[in-house]
Amino acid sequence: MEIVFSVADLKQIENLKSRYPETKAAVMPVLWLAQKKFGWISDDVKKLVADTLKLPYSHVHGVVSFYTMYYKKPMGKYHIQVCTNVSCMINGGEDTLKFLNSELGITNNECTADGKFSLEEVECMGACGEAPMVAINQDFYESTDKSKILSILNSLE
Repeated sequence: MEIVFSVADLKQIENLKSRYPETKAAVMPVLWLAQKKFGWISDDVKKLVADTLKLPYSHVHGVVSFYTMYYKKPMGKYHIQVCTNVSCMINGGEDTLKFLNSELGITNNECTADGKFSLEEVECMGACGEAPMVAINQDFYESTDKSKILSILNSLE
């Protein structure tokens, strides 16, 4: 796959840049757009974003390496994130992670052989009152348990 932004992407990037007082501030939403387009943030994608925004590569790399929301390697079609921070841990987050390890046959930051699922242990996702929390791509599930997780997994194509 060629790592380039389309004309429509560039138009969207201009729109994003217009929302900020300086271009540098648009790096996060542009990286998000790039991740949606390419699936993850490779070195080539970081270079493309840096060149497009006329920013140093080191700045873009620093943002990508700091935030866990940017994937540093290819992830599954369904990227599952399990919170194991304090509230989630107390309410079963670690058990949820172990259950998914067993159910999917993968561990933290791995992807199933068919590329359907990837799994990641994460810190607080802000749902302490409804722990344990699981996110699958952009969908968030609170108060999860084994049967709820199995139901969700079975509903995914």
